[in-house]
Amino acid sequence: MIRRVAVVPHPPLIVPELTGGGDRDADAVRADCLAVAASLADLPRWVAVGAGDRPGRYRPDVAGTFRGFGVDVRVGLGAKADLTFADPGLPLPALVAGWLRAQVGGPDVTVHVVAADLSPSECADEGARIAEELAGPDPVGLLVLGDGSHRHGERSVGRPDERSSAFDEEVARAFAAVDLDALAQLDPTVAAELGAVGRAPWQVLASAARAGRPWRPVEARVSTPLGVAYHYAVWETA
Repeated sequence: MIRRVAVVPHPPLIVPELTGGGDRDADAVRADCLAVAASLADLPRWVAVGAGDRPGRYRPDVAGTFRGFGVDVRVGLGAKADLTFADPGLPLPALVAGWLRAQVGGPDVTVHVVAADLSPSECADEGARIAEELAGPDPVGLLVLGDGSHRHGERSVGRPDERSSAFDEEVARAFAAVDLDALAQLDPTVAAELGAVGRAPWQVLASAARAGRPWRPVEARVSTPLGVAYHYAVWETA
């Protein structure tokens, strides 16, 4: 059963080798990601959900590399993954999940990567499948990876969009209130226009979290240090 949920962004800049050190914004995002991921460290099993261009299920024996982002930093999804055969095309959320797992001393992680344009109904189906798979007495930590809009202010990746503030404020409110309906109702068209690749994983989470016990929020916050909204949240079963 899913006992705890941790929500983090997945910018590659959290890996220090990719920034060369000395970047305050990157350091802050890294610290926040590690603190939230560490909330799952005491659980014996992790499952992660993210969005990418190679949808599929990546098991703990898989290894990957951040070489495509500039440096050959290798990570495994499990302790026994062979880094010699690191996949250079492993999707970013899987790479970040593997890196976080190693940094906080977490267990092996299985990563479900969904298409970023998965419809809300398909996200609901995927979340229900994950919840059914994880049903049972054994506690599981669910790590959810995804960024909000990348169109905040002058530092935005794309041109600034005035809708980005309202969009990410609603996402932040939903995480703070454990409002599963609000997450499920996020507009996929608006999310895509704003570059919010976390929309699909968040909607998978909304569906998966409906099974089992009610939830209580432990923490939730959002920051936009680089023109991108980074959401952090921890939920526990009540």
